[in-house]
Amino acid sequence: MASKPIKKVINKAVQLAPSSLKEKAKDKVKEHAVEKVEDHVQSKADQVSDRMADAKEENAEQVHGQAEKAKEKVQNVLLSVRDKLENVKDAGEEFQQKLSSNEDTKIKGVKNLKSVQEIKSSQNIKSSTQIKSSTEIKSSTDIKTLGS
Repeated sequence: MASKPIKKVINKAVQLAPSSLKEKAKDKVKEHAVEKVEDHVQSKADQVSDRMADAKEENAEQVHGQAEKAKEKVQNVLLSVRDKLENVKDAGEEFQQKLSSNEDTKIKGVKNLKSVQEIKSSQNIKSSTQIKSSTEIKSSTDIKTLGS
């Protein structure tokens, strides 16, 4: 209720005031209104800026979290691939060993056949004089036993 008498006093003062004072008052009111609007717009811009900064931080945290999860998944996949490759390598080595151990029992291939130079000729065959006679063959008495 106190505001009504104040309004009446202000209205009377405005009516009785000279026009130069009225102009100055209008200018002051305009300046004050412009400052208020600028302050209001600035505060709204600051609020929007703060909200955007908060949203940016939240998004950065989410992106970082998602990147960590993706990194872990890729790491797990790479580890499983490495394990599988080790198994394949081990199986290949076992297969290679089996093949190399079976080479002795295999049928001889072209590489294992003797060439013409390796075949004995008639000159390499022992003659009758080179064959041991019965006197050169050891008897059972000539063989050393384990105890002697």
